[in-house]
Amino acid sequence: MSWPYPDFPFADDGPPPDGADVRLAALVAQRLSIDWTTRRQQITVTAQNRVVILAGVVTDPETRRAAGELAWDVSGVFDVCNALRLRSGWRRGR
Repeated sequence: MSWPYPDFPFADDGPPPDGADVRLAALVAQRLSIDWTTRRQQITVTAQNRVVILAGVVTDPETRRAAGELAWDVSGVFDVCNALRLRSGWRRGR
């Protein structure tokens, strides 16, 4: 699975993220791609003012929690917005 970077060029609706935020998002994406729990999930990572935003779809609540914890472990992260959703049709015990 690929880890998308923020879209370039940026829309005129706000300032583009600074280089530190882009690097921070890349570090978190790298961390998620290495971990066996999160590497095959549909997760998009962005950062703004050192706040990491996780978006996308994951298979279960444990994976969602793990992704948030992995993002928090990256040096330089001020906060994590875990907006990951569970795949529809997920049921416990599957």
